[in-house]
Amino acid sequence: MSDEVLVERRGAVQVITINRPEARNALDAGVARGVAAAVDEMDASDDLRAGVLTGAGGFFSAGMDLKAFLRGESPAIAGRGLCGITVTPPRTPMVAAVEGPALAGGFELVLACDLVVAGRSARFGVPEVKRSLVAAGGGAILLSRRIPRAVALEMLLTGDPLDAERAAAVGLVNRVVDDGAALDTALEVAAVIAANGPLAVAATKRIALEAPSWPADDVWARQEEIIRPVFDSEDAREGSTAFAEKRPPVWRCR
Repeated sequence: MSDEVLVERRGAVQVITINRPEARNALDAGVARGVAAAVDEMDASDDLRAGVLTGAGGFFSAGMDLKAFLRGESPAIAGRGLCGITVTPPRTPMVAAVEGPALAGGFELVLACDLVVAGRSARFGVPEVKRSLVAAGGGAILLSRRIPRAVALEMLLTGDPLDAERAAAVGLVNRVVDDGAALDTALEVAAVIAANGPLAVAATKRIALEAPSWPADDVWARQEEIIRPVFDSEDAREGSTAFAEKRPPVWRCR
């Protein structure tokens, strides 16, 4: 991986940092390849059970690097979307740690994460219409699934951003913290997720993301297909045994 994306393991958590602060962490082809590779490593690992995505230098990301775009570069990975995670989200739960602006493509990376921790000065927006572009990296599709439709349309059609407090009020942000504390808090949240049964976490995330598109008369059958291997697993027995014995569980499955 290049220096444009930094990757660090903190116990069972993979920390992925977009590292172009001189360009407000704008997304180019190098960043896209780096994020995708880091996510692939995380999803393939038996030891990594949660991820944190953040940006260096007090910025999350200002979006697509328009200079790189004019040179013919794209921050999308074929078949996988922006930075390889917007069309095909990671199997492993991801927490976005947002300081400063998360705009356009940067905001769409936030939408590809499962939880969001934001510094008080963070801003979230999809300003594409101001440049006669469309939020095609997931914003137009996904935003109304995360927040009320009227607020999503306000963001998409005006191009104006939300601050962290309003983003939390409408359900986009899980926790608002003091500026500079987003990463540490996101790591705490990720560590709680990573301590849970990995099979159960993966199945739960899959159901939560996929169930809204399932036919109504097939929802329970589809859920049963996903959860049955979890309930039949060695980890399910270990979780119950550890609870009864009042000790931390030791997970063996991934």
